[in-house]
This record gives sequence, structure tokens and C-alpha cells, in this order.
Amino acid sequence: MALAGLETEVTDEAARDRAVGRLREVGLRLPRFAELADPTLIPETGAEIDPDSPDPRNLYRCHWYNADDRRTRVAVPAHLVLPESLTGVPARIVVALGDRFPMIAAHKVLAAYGCLAPRLVTGGFDPTAHRAVWPSTGNYCRGGIAISRILGCRGVAVLPEGMSRERFDWLDRWVAEPTDIHRTPGTESNVKEIYDACKALAADPQNVILNQFAEFGNYLIHELVTGTALAHVFRHLNDAAGGGLHARAFVAASGSAGTLAAGDRLKRELGAAIAVVEATECPTLLRAGYGEHNIQGIGDKHVPLIHNVMNTDFVIGVSERDSDSLNLVFNTEAGRDHLVGRKGVPEATIQALDGLGLSSIANVVAAVKLAKYLDLGADDVVLTVATDGAALYGSERERAIQRWFGGTFDGIAAAEGFGRHMLGAGTGDLLEATRVERKRIFNQGYYTWVEQQGVTLADFDRRRDPAFWDELRTLVPRWDALIADFNTAAGANA
Repeated sequence: MALAGLETEVTDEAARDRAVGRLREVGLRLPRFAELADPTLIPETGAEIDPDSPDPRNLYRCHWYNADDRRTRVAVPAHLVLPESLTGVPARIVVALGDRFPMIAAHKVLAAYGCLAPRLVTGGFDPTAHRAVWPSTGNYCRGGIAISRILGCRGVAVLPEGMSRERFDWLDRWVAEPTDIHRTPGTESNVKEIYDACKALAADPQNVILNQFAEFGNYLIHELVTGTALAHVFRHLNDAAGGGLHARAFVAASGSAGTLAAGDRLKRELGAAIAVVEATECPTLLRAGYGEHNIQGIGDKHVPLIHNVMNTDFVIGVSERDSDSLNLVFNTEAGRDHLVGRKGVPEATIQALDGLGLSSIANVVAAVKLAKYLDLGADDVVLTVATDGAALYGSERERAIQRWFGGTFDGIAAAEGFGRHMLGAGTGDLLEATRVERKRIFNQGYYTWVEQQGVTLADFDRRRDPAFWDELRTLVPRWDALIADFNTAAGANA
């Protein structure tokens, strides 16, 4: 296995020509990466287009500038600035909202596009013959299925059987055949089982595995598109404050490490530190540990190939009990009554909390922990993202009430949950990564990628060098030129 998806020239003219034909059939124009970073360059999708439909024009909404209605655009990416009454810290915890993305109400549809687009325009994926296989712990495979549906090709979702019921309900509605959903053993932490299923699927040459954990298109689209959006949010807030704010850190769960790529841009442009979040029940980066947890969306027990480990500054552990409990506090009447009546959280903030899913809540808790560790003040900003919203986790709230609160979640339980898991968030399970620690985490990836997945040692090791990641960014304008040529060939460059 070579490093995947780095081609910048057409490798199969015939496949590329058939993909051009399919694009012409569906009346689709592929957006360039630069256009998704600045969607004013794309004609606005009509508000009458249902954002939850497989309409090809929804591809033009795969950016951070969708309004709350997910139909129109806003000048600044949708975000929350969480008040001290909610977080318990004076620092500004700023959360970009991913549930504004089309079709799946999660920003992973952007990652799916970032992985597939370079394959389409170089002839690496033929939508008339290939099946796109999307290994995931939930949202990425949904994004991949949505884009597959748009292209009129077969998409296959591979995800653990223990993920939320709502994910599977969505997949049932969108896949071409029920057999296009591959349920692997386990839950969030069982990523190797996903890889094993993909290895079996790869035996069929019609199946193209688009592994988000190893596809550098995932890294690059987030580095540019998500990084640019978050930098825009920060500059907007700084201007509104009259200047003087400091972007201290970017916090994001490990997951596939795609979203973490935004931190590389934020560090370069704003000087922000980069903090990676994982579950304390499975402390892979913290302690080379293992385990199971329910912070859905942060698949672990390995180090993703596209994680720029040597640029990571902090590792922060958050418990599944934190996210499970705060999911109840944020999304039940008892919890919201406590936040308003006893803690004085503004009503506008309360109404926006349904934009935070389980991994999003974990990101917020980690941001609070880091703000405490760094003694951040009112002029300091910690940026993070909400990959998805609470709508995907209604069934998980039911389970959490039984699991953690004995079947009843009342005002006392809400006070306990908020006090312990938000206001009581401490600075334990937090690692400030020295160079030695970064090397240790980097080396852990060897066992997955070289021994199990067949990446050459030379390809694995060259990721240590910052120049490797700098050079990666030069691929984007070359891909964008290929996308423009592709659109021209399809007669779709308007």
C-alpha cells in the first residue's frame, strides 16, 4: 500500500472520460477546494433545494457557510461562543457548527468529497464501474453514501454495529441495497475490525476503498476549508471585540485526524496550539492504552496515517461519562431548566445546544480542561468544532439515563451531571507533548500502517518531516486545476 490519493496527473484516461460522462448525465459541476473555502466563488444554491435530498446541487453546500436553515448562506461560519456561565472558565470557547452541512447534517460530507474528488479527476475512480467503500465510525460513511448517490454510483458503508440507531436509520434510507451496509463487530474503538472488512472487500477490484484514516485528501480539504473557516470566525470575533483577542488553541477529537488538519493552518496563521482529544476509556495517545467507549465519532486504538503527530502540542482525555451526561443536561427539560434557572445560562445559548453531538461535547469539555491548564483569561480564545448535532443521539440519551442515572433524569441528576462533568472538569488526563512524547505517539502508528496495512517504512517515516506536510499543500492547486479541466470536459464550468 502506497500513500493513498496523492496523484496529480490522470492515471487512467478511459476511467476519467467515463467519470466525465457521468458528471454530464447528472448535471453536476465539481466544486474546487478553493471554492469550498470561499463559497462566494460558487453560485448560491437555490433555497428551494432540500438540503436533505440527494440533489446534486447540495454538493455546492459542502462548506461552513450555511445558515441555520441549511438552505441559504451566511457571511461568517455558524458558531457558538460559549459563556462562562456554561463552561466555568473566562476564556472564550468557540465552537464551529457542523450540523449545517447538507444531507447528513455533519461536516464529514466534506471529508468524503475531499477523498473522492481527486480520484474522480485523475481516473482513480470510475463511477460507472466502481463501488466506493467508505470505512467509518458513522458520519464519514454517511457522507460517502450521500456523494455516491449524487454521482449515481454504488456506495458501501462500513461501520461498527454498535453505533447509534439514528446512523443506521439514515443509512437504511440512502443506500441502494441493504447489503451495502457492512456492520463490523464492536463500537467506536474497533477500527481494526473495519480495516479487516475493507481488506476482504478490496479483493473485488470493483471496490475502491476510500479510507479516511489514510487518504490525504481528507487532511488537505480540512486544512484548507475548515482551517480557513475557523480563522475567519476568530478574526470576526476579534474585530467585534475591537482587537486584542488571542487564538490560543485548536481542540479536536482524534477521529480520522482530518479535522485536526485545520489546526496546522491555525497554528501557521494565528499561532494556535493544537490539542487532540481522545476517550480516557481508550487512552491510545495518552498511554498506548486500549478499551471501549461511547464518544461516537472519534475512532481510536490506532494513530491515523494522516495525523501530523509531530505538530501536536497537547493530548486531552475526556470520559464517555462526560459526554453522555452533558448530552442529557443540554437536551432534556430538566437539564435546560437547571442551566437557565440555577446557572443563568442565556436562553440563546440553551437553544443552540442541540448543535452539539457526543464528540462535539467531548471537544468542548477538552477545551475547558485546556483553558484551565493554561490559565486562560477573557481575551483568550479556544477554537473547536461540533462535527454533528444532538439529533443523531436521541437513542443514546435513553441509554445514558439507564446507564448512569438509574432510569430517571430529574433536576437533581441535572445538577449532578453539570457540576461533575462541566464545572468539575479538571486538568487530569492531559499531556503537554514534548518532542519525546510526539516521537512515541508517532512510532505507535507503525504497528497499524506498516505491519498491518502494508505502508512502506519509507513512506511511513517521511511523515515525521514538517516538509512533507508543507509539500502536501502544493497538491491542492494542482487538484483544483484538474477539477476545472474535468468540469470543462463535462460542459459544466458555469
